[in-house]
Amino acid sequence: MSVSDELDRLGVAPAGRDAVLPYAVEPLDVRGRAVMMGPVLDTILKRHAYPAPVSRLLAEAATLVSLLGTSLKFEGRFTLQTTSDGPVSMLVVDFATPDGLRACAQFDEDAVRQAEAEGKADSASLLGKGHLAMTVDQGAAMNRYQGIVALDGASLEEVAHRYFAQSEQIPTVVRLAVGEVLDRREGSAPSHAWIAGGVLAQFLPEAPERMRQPDLAPGDAPEGAEVAQHDEDDAWTEARALVETLRDDELTDPAITAEQVLYRLFNERGVRIFEPQPLADRCRCSDERIRAMLKGFTDEERADMTVDGRIEVTCRFCNTRYDYSADEV
Repeated sequence: MSVSDELDRLGVAPAGRDAVLPYAVEPLDVRGRAVMMGPVLDTILKRHAYPAPVSRLLAEAATLVSLLGTSLKFEGRFTLQTTSDGPVSMLVVDFATPDGLRACAQFDEDAVRQAEAEGKADSASLLGKGHLAMTVDQGAAMNRYQGIVALDGASLEEVAHRYFAQSEQIPTVVRLAVGEVLDRREGSAPSHAWIAGGVLAQFLPEAPERMRQPDLAPGDAPEGAEVAQHDEDDAWTEARALVETLRDDELTDPAITAEQVLYRLFNERGVRIFEPQPLADRCRCSDERIRAMLKGFTDEERADMTVDGRIEVTCRFCNTRYDYSADEV
């Protein structure tokens, strides 16, 4: 019996594209989320019309943010931002609860073209050296939380692992993959669409024998003290190894669902899935926000923005243009 047939027998309806699927593998004390991204991601990337290597990198970041942002249990925002010296100098992906996703990039087009020609268009080469910040904003009345990790020639997957090891101290494994779908229907021009997939697993033990105090990093230990080392739990070793078996084509095949991926990984241990959390292409810009921003500038600053008596603002996330007469603001 195929995985699809078995899921049908169990009455499991697929979450579909652009929905994050929370899951738990209780025998391994593992919890996580899986996502298969489609039209929402494709709409965001096509709006910007970035070069393919930039779109691919931004898609990886958007997939990672989708997995992390949907874990927020309160009204707020989760933002990933990179600042680096590579051809892609900045990525910004922003998730606003409950489902709003937006993303943009800043890059040197000539440098990206050269990197592509030299076969150095992987995420590590495009980012170069710098840092990645992940920020959780719980609203005006609450403090923001930010974790920062270095970018030094590593992929986004590797950087995510470092972030959780340093900032969260939660054993975590992440797999991300981005693909392109070409539809060659007879009588029409080939159409192109971006898709992506990702799985995140975290070791969150509740059993007393599996709960451990987080290890101190060498920089946190008192001078001269030995840093405690612990053997890795067998349950986490198994879970991590299973997730690492995921191939890119499994995460980017339009015919494979998130449920099928999770069943393939964890069916022998038993995996529970929960209510899917949909994603939407949603920007937070508005006429009211733009007017408030412009009114916050000085008269001299607004004068510098004015061309032929008008001020034009374009949202870098959704490319919406706002046009005002100078007298209005």
